[in-house]
Amino acid sequence: MKFDKIHNKGQAQLFDNHFLEMLTKAHPLVIWGMYIPVISYMLYYSSAVLSHPVYLVVLVFFAGMFFWSFFEYLAHRFIFHIIPQTERSRKILYIMHGNHHEYPRDKQRLFMPPIPSLIIASTIFGLMYLVMGIYAFLFFPGFLLGYLIYGSMHYAIHAWNPPFKWMKGLWRNHHLHHYKNEHHGFGVSSTLWDHVFGTMFDLKNEKEDKEKVKELMYE
Repeated sequence: MKFDKIHNKGQAQLFDNHFLEMLTKAHPLVIWGMYIPVISYMLYYSSAVLSHPVYLVVLVFFAGMFFWSFFEYLAHRFIFHIIPQTERSRKILYIMHGNHHEYPRDKQRLFMPPIPSLIIASTIFGLMYLVMGIYAFLFFPGFLLGYLIYGSMHYAIHAWNPPFKWMKGLWRNHHLHHYKNEHHGFGVSSTLWDHVFGTMFDLKNEKEDKEKVKELMYE
């Protein structure tokens, strides 16, 4: 969704109802606090109750993390950036993701808020269980941890300079997604799938606009 002006202060008002508006916001630690017990219990259940060997638990867990990176790319590209055809779909997309592009420094909306997050997570786990059976208890925790890492990386990219030189490309890829071309640079926690599907920015030939980069960072 294109905006004439990107706001570097404030946040969008998504609902007139104060309670609904409050439910659209979340602190990262709240989301971590929600899901770390779920991840821990599922891994314990997989090993202690389902009696899966440790090597299998670890292997499937990391497979779930890897799958998250693919899911993240697909969701960002084909759901959050789908072109709305009606006014209703435009409003839904604005609530889901468009408000972040208009107010990229709104740190209260960098994670999916708790209630829709739990609904979506429960639905995804149910689908995984239908496909994988009890192996979903090994796979889903890795998927969840991938999500938590993604959300934290998203927060960091908007908040700070890259802590290591090798992470600079990841930072610039997302900055360019916001400020140059929203149809490229869909990977946040990884640029792997941008490379695979040809949506990676040519960072060697992209001139770095330091002022634009600063605009994405919190004061």
